[in-house]
Amino acid sequence: MRPFCYAEKNYRRSGFSREHMKRIIKNKGARTGIFFGATSGVITTIGLIVGLHAGTQSLVAVLGGILVVAIADALSDAMGIHLAQEADPDSTHDHIWAATIWTFLTKLVVALTFALPLLWLPLQTAVIVCVSWGLLVITLLSAFLAHIQRVKALTVITEHLGIAIVVVTVSYFIGIWVKTAFA
Repeated sequence: MRPFCYAEKNYRRSGFSREHMKRIIKNKGARTGIFFGATSGVITTIGLIVGLHAGTQSLVAVLGGILVVAIADALSDAMGIHLAQEADPDSTHDHIWAATIWTFLTKLVVALTFALPLLWLPLQTAVIVCVSWGLLVITLLSAFLAHIQRVKALTVITEHLGIAIVVVTVSYFIGIWVKTAFA
């Protein structure tokens, strides 16, 4: 029998046991919402941060953008997932609502995590920390996905990081273009 540690006791007390987490991940609707919400939360938010920073160098603009993404875009993505799941004749009522709710909650929470470095660090440093955090989240999601699918993690991670880097790069140049064209 494994020794029972204090951290595990608190983990169980919080209501999120390993069995509970496994049930959530096995629920197709929840899994759809979590993976979509987390990925969208990262990609949209780091693209927005890099683009707004390149174009404005304004903490207010970047922080405001994050809050808009966290709320309005999370609701929009949840609605999009809801409609997409309703269009699938194999989706059940429970699956549709699980995907909708988990998409909203996951994107909201993930997007809001990017505000923390902006509140504590100088803007330039915070942007670098945010991009690094986003790439780490994408790496972890990709590794977990590869594990679930029983495929090589490096291939999945490389593909997903490549897409994220393209988004960040394009967002940066859009921000520079907007700044030079309209400032």
